[in-house]
Amino acid sequence: MSIHGVLGETTSYPKSYHPDALYAIPRSIGRDVIIGQHHARQVNALTVGVDWWHAFEVSWLDEQGISQVALARFAIPATSPNIVESKSLKLYLNSLNFTEFASWQAVLEVITKDLSNCVGAQVTVSLFELSQVDANTGLLIKQPQGHCIDNALYSSSHKLELTEHPDAGLLGEKKVTGNAQDYQLYSNLLRSNCPVTDQPDWGTLAIAMTTEVAVDDANLLKYVLSFRQHNGFHEQCVEQIFADISDFYQPSKLMVRAWYTRRGGIDINPCRVSDLSLLPKPSRLVRQ
Repeated sequence: MSIHGVLGETTSYPKSYHPDALYAIPRSIGRDVIIGQHHARQVNALTVGVDWWHAFEVSWLDEQGISQVALARFAIPATSPNIVESKSLKLYLNSLNFTEFASWQAVLEVITKDLSNCVGAQVTVSLFELSQVDANTGLLIKQPQGHCIDNALYSSSHKLELTEHPDAGLLGEKKVTGNAQDYQLYSNLLRSNCPVTDQPDWGTLAIAMTTEVAVDDANLLKYVLSFRQHNGFHEQCVEQIFADISDFYQPSKLMVRAWYTRRGGIDINPCRVSDLSLLPKPSRLVRQ
């Protein structure tokens, strides 16, 4: 039977170890745009943080030819010159499915070497047995902390217009209070499009900051929703938000992180902080 249309498109998956399947994308593609919008201080801060990737379809063969399965976490430093294109990572991981390895440690070492070579920096790789999914691994389902802003616009009858690109102007008029206040806010409505496939990417966004500028939940939500038709990689979207929030609120402390929903057995969770001491632990949310 023949299936036509996009459902009929096929992908050739490698049947043996194939590190060349990994495809590097320079971070500069997204950062150069931000450089044109913001001062160097904010741009330099974009390299402080980590991108956590979780892979749920990791498998290989032991020396008896028996399939092994694991969950994996890849921690890619924000200082790396490249990110890895997500579908290429899926193809790479699938190339391990019918490849024999002497031990779990051998698998870990190979993935570490290949991912590090791809992104141009040392990647930390962790492999977890399914029985290891507990509070210590950060793989149990959690809830984001703080105040959800997703209902902030319902007090107004104003209909929100769709925007083609993120618009920091939607943050509104800056109101300096003179008193530093801690904010911990999140939204489940982050949406953007993949620049490669144009498919939608959904995520939960969290912002924690200390600032003397008053936060208007409705305006902040408008800004988050302005990403809905934007084409940008997960990492680029988080860095754009980090730069825009940093520029508008002038926080003394800032953390911006996102948990994106899984595609192809892989979820991506970028996090940027104003100081490494603010870096949280990796975690999973209910949509992951």
